[in-house]
Amino acid sequence: MSFRGVWIFAQQKKGKIQRVSYELLRRGRLLADKRGVELAAVLLGDNVSPDELHELIYRGADKVYYVDSPHLAHFIIDPYARAFEHVINKYKPEIVIGGATTTGRTLLPYVAVRLKAGLTADCTGLDIEPETGNLLQTRPAIGGNILATIKTPNARPQMATVRPRSTKPAPRDTSREGEIIYEKVPADILTSRVKLIQEVVDETQEVALQDADIIVSGGRGLAKAENFKYVQELAHVMESAVGASRETVDRGWITYPHQVGLSGKTVTPKLYIAIGISGAIQHLAGMQTSEVIVAINKDPDAQIFQVADFGIVGDLFEVLPLLTEKIKAIKAKEA
Repeated sequence: MSFRGVWIFAQQKKGKIQRVSYELLRRGRLLADKRGVELAAVLLGDNVSPDELHELIYRGADKVYYVDSPHLAHFIIDPYARAFEHVINKYKPEIVIGGATTTGRTLLPYVAVRLKAGLTADCTGLDIEPETGNLLQTRPAIGGNILATIKTPNARPQMATVRPRSTKPAPRDTSREGEIIYEKVPADILTSRVKLIQEVVDETQEVALQDADIIVSGGRGLAKAENFKYVQELAHVMESAVGASRETVDRGWITYPHQVGLSGKTVTPKLYIAIGISGAIQHLAGMQTSEVIVAINKDPDAQIFQVADFGIVGDLFEVLPLLTEKIKAIKAKEA
């Protein structure tokens, strides 16, 4: 049987489909249309509601393969990997992509090794090579200084994990129709020596940064670590997360969880304010899908202005205190 079709691994938590699944469906839909094949979502879980399953159809899937079992309620690598491998071996998709989340980064490489398939991790771009139909997998390399495009010409399926927030979720279309297949797997492959004792809730800055609606980021233009207080004051007034360019992190002005860019976090907030950031390509790749971008820089030729919706050419040490005070005054008036 030949390999055919594009699949995404859909993540769920406590029966709710995660945002990264809809981002993957957006990418998967483009790939499937270019290949002229169906797009399917594979979901592993326990008692996921029909409404949640249909949401995958509304977001672009032609088929949903759902494996339902109490053993799959929480992510444990052994039963997840065996169930996923079983479904892949049965239907033989040509392309399989998942999110570069903790779950995806654990599951897909594990399954790829068992299938003797090729996998590229932490991709920021996916495309189809017109001449061969191979999956073109683009990811940052050498510390984010270059982008490498990788192909898997021989092994199938072609597998990749994709950085979360590197694209927007697929739009919802309730007129779409598709097929939901309740897939049965042998009971013995769902057993595991591992048991879930306790869930740990991640409350780090990484989560706050990637989920923030507003991000205020500082760059080299701040001149020294002490001046990050201007960024933090504005972020506090705007109830936003604090971001940073790679260079400020490398200089030790702020910690790595704040870093935005290819070698940091990819973010898509409603508002991104770039302060003293020149606009290096590795930084732009991490934030250019923000809905609105405001740049503050004294250099009118700074690359950041090429992607900004609004630009302020001026000395940030003059602009930021004034901007912070104006916002404080507006909020006080509204209160």
